[in-house]
Formats: sequence, structure tokens, C-alpha cells
Amino acid sequence: MNYRHGYHAGNFADVLKHAALCELVRLLSSKDKKLFVLDTHAGAGGYDLGGELAARTGEAEAGIARLAAAPRDGMPAAVVRYLDAVTAYDRKFGPAVAGGGPRRYPGSPRLIRAALRPGDRFVACELHPGDALALKREFAGDRAVEVRQADGYHVLKAVLPPVERRGLVLIDPPFEAADEFERLARAVRHGLRRFATGCYAIWYPIKDEAASAAFVAELKAPRLLVMKLRVGGETGTGKLAACGLAVINPPWRFEEAMAEALPWIATALGGRASVVASPASAPAPASPS
Repeated sequence: MNYRHGYHAGNFADVLKHAALCELVRLLSSKDKKLFVLDTHAGAGGYDLGGELAARTGEAEAGIARLAAAPRDGMPAAVVRYLDAVTAYDRKFGPAVAGGGPRRYPGSPRLIRAALRPGDRFVACELHPGDALALKREFAGDRAVEVRQADGYHVLKAVLPPVERRGLVLIDPPFEAADEFERLARAVRHGLRRFATGCYAIWYPIKDEAASAAFVAELKAPRLLVMKLRVGGETGTGKLAACGLAVINPPWRFEEAMAEALPWIATALGGRASVVASPASAPAPASPS
């Protein structure tokens, strides 16, 4: 298990994933009912963009740094909220530098935790020993967060369905294994069998167009929203140039928010994007009481 998200923190893939994540948690928290969130591959929690790992790749420069520098005139509300969440985390480490981008970037655990209400529950899983230790330190003493050094796929089977009956499952694997798409599709099927009404947000890289399309087809979810963001050249060059986020059972108004936000993000990052619902006309199921 060698993957370290610190190398890629704040890159274009994080921008897509985390802008959507902030909106999902916000919308799911709008009802006065407790919410459960599971992050199966949580990482270290937060990242120093000037540190050794992030500086080695510089990927944040073409991602969050570029987005943060974009003018706010006409910026979609979902993008504003995401950038505000990033800024709030960054300012915990000192005042902002005039004209500079964020120095610290919140991973998905920090973005989730910042949006939770009293009574909500969060389980964050990370298998890498060093990152799991950092994650435990990040949330030491926080009773709303349970950190597990474990394979998130296994935890998914163990904790679903949640007692809260309302939940979000974020699955963001490192894609180190050759059979990761198969493992991911299998985990989603297991999750849906246990918790059919849950919201699932599944990130995946697009390096092989046929493989990623086959994976999305395997999901076979009645309510599925697929978002894609491309900022580089064609796939197959070795460097990640495109990624997707598949959301099963998205909450009401999420598709509308992302249809506005994602093209704007793509333009700001010099790329292109798409938001496709399948089937677009499928009605939202009744929420569990």
C-alpha cells in the first residue's frame, strides 16, 4: 500500500470530487434528521501544499490554486461554498497571504466534518499506516468521528445499513490494484444490497475510456448521475487527464447545482466537463422517515 494522496492534494480531481462532496453533505443535511457518512479511503485528513509530497508534483497549481484565483463575479453558489470551506480550513493555520492560493488543503474528512451537525456520525477509513496515524491525530478527541485503520471496502460491508437510515458513502480508491474497477463495482453492489436508499459518491480515473465506461455501466443504478472533468490531453498518455464521479441516489437539486458548477469549474481550469443523469427523468424515491 504505497499510495499517498499528499502528492495529488488539491489537483483537478480533488476539485471535482470535493466541490461535489460539499454540495452533497449540505443537501443531505438540510433535513432535520441525523446523517451517517462513511469515507472508505479517507487519506490523511489535511495537506500542506508547500510540503514535500505536494511540492514534488505541483498538481495543486493547476487545480485549487487556479480555481481560488478565479474572479468571483458570476461564480456558481456551489463553487463559492467549496472555496469558502477550503479557505476556512486554510485559515486555521494562519492568516491568508494576499494574492496567494491556499497553503493547506482539506481532504474529504475535513470537508465532511466541517459540514456535519451535532448528532451526525462520521466513519473515516484509511489503510496506509502513516496516513491513518495522521488522520487519527487530526480528529483526536472528536467524538463525532471514528477513524479506522482498515480496508474501507471491508468496513463498508460491516457498517451498512446505518442506524440513522440516512447516509452518504464516499468511495475514492487509490487505483493501485489492477482489478480496482472490479473491486469497486463489487463493493457498490454489496453496499446497495444492504442500504439501497443511501447516497453513494464514487470517484474513478479515466485513463482507459473503454474501461471507465464499462465500470459505469456495471453500476446499474436506477438513479445515477455521472460527472466528468477533463483538463489535459487524451487518455492513455500515462498522466491523469480526466476523471469521473458517479453519484447514486443524488439528493434533490444536486444535479441542478452541479450542472451549473461543473462547466464553470472546467472553464476556470482550462478543461471541459459533462454532467449526465441516467435516466434523467427518474423520480427521486421517498426518503425514509
